[in-house]
Amino acid sequence: MLDPSSSEEESDEVLEEERRDVLVAAGGGSPRSLPPPPRDPRGREAGAARAASPSPSVLSEGREEQERLQREEREKRLRLQLYVFIARCIAHPFNAKQPTDMARRQQKLNKQQLQILKERFQAFLNGETQIVADEAFCNAVRSYYEVFLKSDRVARMVHSGGCSANDFRDVFKKNIEKRVRSLPEIDGLSKETVLSSWLAKYDAIYRGEEDFCKQPNRMALSAVSELILSKEQLYEMFQQILGIKKLEHQLIYNACQLDNGDEQAAQIRRELDGRLQLAEQMARERKFPKFVTREMESMYIEELRSSVNLLMANLESLPVSKGGPEFKLQKLKRSQNSAFLDIGDENEVQLSKSDVVLSFTLEIVIMEVQGLKSVAPNRIVYCTMEVEGGEKLQTDQAEASRPQWGTQGDFTTTHPRPVVKVKLFTESTGVLALEDKELGRVVLYPTSNSPKSPDLHKMIVPKNSQDSDLKIKLAVRMDKPPHMKHCGYLYALGQKVWKRWKKRYFVLVQVSQYTFAMCSYREKKSEPQELMQLEGYTVDYTAPHTGLQGGRMFFNAVKEGDTVIFASDDEQDRILWVQAMYRATGQSYKPIPASQAQKMNPKAGNVNTGISPLYTDRGQKHGMDEFISANPCKFDHASLFRLLQRQTLDHRLNDSYSCLGWFSPGQVFVLDEYCARYGVRGCHRHLCYLDELIEYSENGSVIDPTLLHYSFAFCASHVHGNRPDGIGTVSVEEKERFEEIKDRLSSLLENQISHFRYCFPFGRPEGALKATLSLLERVLMKDIATPIPAEEVKKVVRKCLEKAALINYTRLTEYAKIEETMNQATPARKLEEVLHLAELCIEVLQQNEEHHSEAFAWWPELLAEHAEKFLSLYSVDMDSALEAQPQDSWESFPLFQLLNNALRSDTFLCNGKFHKHLQEIFVPMVIRYIDLMESSIAQSIHRGLEQESWQPVKSITNSLPNVALPKVPSLPLNLPQIPSFTTPTWMTSMYDSTNGSATSEDLFWKLDALQMFVFDLHWPEPEFAHHLEQRLKLMATDMIEACVKRTRIAFELKLQKTNKSTDLRIPPSLCTMFNVLVDAKKQTAKLCILDGGQEQQYHSKIDDLIEETVKEIISLLVSKVVSVLEGVLSKLSRYDEGTFFSSLVSFTVKAAAKYVDVPKPGMDLADTYIMFVRQNQDILREKVNEEMYIEKLFDQWYSSSMKVICMWLADRLDLQLHIYQLKTLIKIVKKTYRDFRLQGVLEGTLNSKTYDTVHSRLTVEEATVSVTDAGGLQGITMKDSDEEEG
Repeated sequence: MLDPSSSEEESDEVLEEERRDVLVAAGGGSPRSLPPPPRDPRGREAGAARAASPSPSVLSEGREEQERLQREEREKRLRLQLYVFIARCIAHPFNAKQPTDMARRQQKLNKQQLQILKERFQAFLNGETQIVADEAFCNAVRSYYEVFLKSDRVARMVHSGGCSANDFRDVFKKNIEKRVRSLPEIDGLSKETVLSSWLAKYDAIYRGEEDFCKQPNRMALSAVSELILSKEQLYEMFQQILGIKKLEHQLIYNACQLDNGDEQAAQIRRELDGRLQLAEQMARERKFPKFVTREMESMYIEELRSSVNLLMANLESLPVSKGGPEFKLQKLKRSQNSAFLDIGDENEVQLSKSDVVLSFTLEIVIMEVQGLKSVAPNRIVYCTMEVEGGEKLQTDQAEASRPQWGTQGDFTTTHPRPVVKVKLFTESTGVLALEDKELGRVVLYPTSNSPKSPDLHKMIVPKNSQDSDLKIKLAVRMDKPPHMKHCGYLYALGQKVWKRWKKRYFVLVQVSQYTFAMCSYREKKSEPQELMQLEGYTVDYTAPHTGLQGGRMFFNAVKEGDTVIFASDDEQDRILWVQAMYRATGQSYKPIPASQAQKMNPKAGNVNTGISPLYTDRGQKHGMDEFISANPCKFDHASLFRLLQRQTLDHRLNDSYSCLGWFSPGQVFVLDEYCARYGVRGCHRHLCYLDELIEYSENGSVIDPTLLHYSFAFCASHVHGNRPDGIGTVSVEEKERFEEIKDRLSSLLENQISHFRYCFPFGRPEGALKATLSLLERVLMKDIATPIPAEEVKKVVRKCLEKAALINYTRLTEYAKIEETMNQATPARKLEEVLHLAELCIEVLQQNEEHHSEAFAWWPELLAEHAEKFLSLYSVDMDSALEAQPQDSWESFPLFQLLNNALRSDTFLCNGKFHKHLQEIFVPMVIRYIDLMESSIAQSIHRGLEQESWQPVKSITNSLPNVALPKVPSLPLNLPQIPSFTTPTWMTSMYDSTNGSATSEDLFWKLDALQMFVFDLHWPEPEFAHHLEQRLKLMATDMIEACVKRTRIAFELKLQKTNKSTDLRIPPSLCTMFNVLVDAKKQTAKLCILDGGQEQQYHSKIDDLIEETVKEIISLLVSKVVSVLEGVLSKLSRYDEGTFFSSLVSFTVKAAAKYVDVPKPGMDLADTYIMFVRQNQDILREKVNEEMYIEKLFDQWYSSSMKVICMWLADRLDLQLHIYQLKTLIKIVKKTYRDFRLQGVLEGTLNSKTYDTVHSRLTVEEATVSVTDAGGLQGITMKDSDEEEG
């Protein structure tokens, strides 16, 4: 909608140019042109300041003001004249209809609404609303708010009027669809349900407390402009478009009789007749527009004729309002302008009398009878009514004292002059009376012009009746059929019809839109007595004919070879007849009564002099007569339409809808009707439309490229002779303007493609970029038939995208303010800024892929080239920042990770030009970093194992995982510390239990972290990535091998220092060493394994080394604990039979037992050994983390123990065991068997042949002792050992 405060000065020059091209002098001369006056840019204030000093500038300013007033007056008159034409199109359309299949446009968002929307989403993110949402939805809204709502590109699009609420919702929907698809599946909750829920929450946030999309009392007309509009709404719309006041519209409406369909149809017929006459004149004088070829001149005349004939056919096809069901619309050929249309008289189709049969409806209402005296008051009376030739109706009965009815009878007749009879009857009382008695009658001859109100009529009574003054009050209403345009009594005299001067009843009948007949009727006749078709006649006022008696006011109808004279009894009747016949004949000459012509003559010379007030003469249709009586054929409608279309488009782009340049249905309807009615060429219409759309687009408005494509395709088809609208002539002006617009459009499209991120932000309007590319291909075509080679289009698009890369990166650096930082910042600050800029660049590329890749689907490689160009610009700043970094600084690795992660997932950019450049920069840094890390780890192993206390890590520190380690190593001594990118998965449980040594755990952590660091680099080049992986695996193998060997040596040394008595408790350090080997075994599977031949073999070697080492330390440990058993057995050897010590001990014990409670010999030794075994088993079970190795250790321990006992017994095969030896061995064997079974030693190992041998020997010995010394064992036996406790 036009802003009512917009200054007219801004459009002075444009309107003056339009005025220069539009108005043509009435005599057909060239249009007058007034050059636009120069304007002081300082405005009125400057002029007021100069007016204070007497100087010649005062006169010039006064002249400028006068010229401005004149220009405004001319523009006002031009708009009024244009509005007259528009109002006629709206009042009586006969070519166009309001389209119902146009896409419904959405309400546009303005800047205030965008700000409100931002505040509502911010309030939601701050938790200030009552909307309940989960974290995932909040993250989606936060991303939408930060990336989309706060984008300056969206703000610019809203400012240009190209955004609707639907666009905002679509962007959010696309955003959440990706997020929801990536979420894990939830049982019972589909992702479609989540999407619907999120969209409902979005709508709730969008609306807030009140829906600001529903603006009350805002642009009432604009709010319904997308609907089918009534005539009143169309009038109001174009009043706003052309700046017409309501009073001016009302004056024009009344003066033009816009509500009179007959007048409008007659105006159209006059206009079409005038266009045919102009075409005929052009053909005679051979004044043609300049065409591309000379042969088009004759074709142009034929096109003018055919276009007018088409309009005539359209007008003819409009149905004439029928007076009754019997009336049939007659389709007749026109005989008017027969010379021009080459239709001879012999081809004319004449009307028959049956073609003009009319149908009338009569309403007869009988009110009352007065003066009835001849009948007794109590007698019954009634009335009958009939239309002669039709049926008879009767009123209700009434008493003679009150003869009142109010009864209505309805009749239908085809007689223009019917005879109506009304009779009054009384019921006969006589026995022999066959009929009721007639008291009176009245005969009426109504017409359509007769009075409709009730009236008293004197009744004719029978002879000798007492009711001499009998009257009846009734009303007869005879309707006027819509196609009966006028009727009445006239005197007439003609050469072919009505050859006698007499008074007749005439009816002007419209048979079709172009066929009218003047018919005379007699009473009680449905067909006319005589008729005359009015086609070709010209009606005018004439002076009285003295030789004719009857009639005072004369007029005639003249045609070649025929003149018909008419006369009426009064002036008003004559004027009505002439006006009706003037509309029917379609003549261009407008009859004016002599008295009115005399009044107009004095003013004729002053119509165009000076700047007269608009309403100086309200007697002449309130000052509007000049615009109403102007001949439309004298105007340059092409230029008028250009102004109309410009104003309409300006109004449309400023209404409340996001129209993108599309007119509303009502506007399309009026423009279509105007072009058809006033002969505006389709090519001119679309060229003007393209010109306006391109201008608006160049000024920042959002225009739908599909609309540009449609208009351009129409013009291209026309210029190349394909006749899209049936017009084959092409003027030189059209071709030149088309070429000019083609160049402008090509430049515009290339500029839009170069600025695609800003012209089509976030892919909005939907499909616009794709349509722009399609239109560009069409514009680049040389002609309409020959398609342009794909390579040429690709070349243009490539050039545009190269520009786009520079534009996008320049604006990105301006947004990030990178230039200021790069010139003055420290190296660390530069790297930080480049990292931030990389994030922005990746975001830009991702947005391009998400929102614009579909449009470039024809040339995906071009978008990849655009991205490479864009990244090459970034690489300049990146290289500058990296060169400024100090040597052996590892702070730049996150930059590589960020860029590489983004590039390696892109099919086109992976290992592209920029990607390879990035790798070239970081390859030396990665190699240098790994070299230093290898040296650092090797040194840490050497130093750590030399100083290793072999205490478990848990006893050293419990907070190692919480130590803040730098993400990127930075060492002043050029020995890099390990980066902590990710914590190894096995480190969580490592600190919940005793583990290996600090050195080993540090080694494994460093190796794992280094490999994770390299893995996180995701090096894109396969060969170098494989090289890095192989090198790190081999390095880990070497490091672990060194650690294992050093641990083996330390284990043996430590074990040698322990004693061999039952006091031996395995120290924690030995368990730690054992765990180091266990961890090494576990870590080799992750740190050393590689798929492939040599690497797999290398991995097998380190596995074998660890396995051999574990076996060795198990053997060493078993040997150590078995040596304790050997010590116990050596003590028992002193009780061997036949030894001096055995005899001595036995005697001493027996002697002492008489006096004191002597301890059982050997039981303390057995208990001590059993305690030794159990405690060391518990230590190993608690400290060593690998169950498999514990089981192996216990298996060997048990087997070795049984073997030592068996050998000891074998050495004493010939000797009987001493009672104390027997008791000790029984207890040791039984407890050892039981304890190791509880530790998980399998039955096969427990019940070995060695154990069976030992068990048998001890059982035999037990039996022997029980025979010789019944109480010697004191309950110790080999039987039931499984159930024995203790």
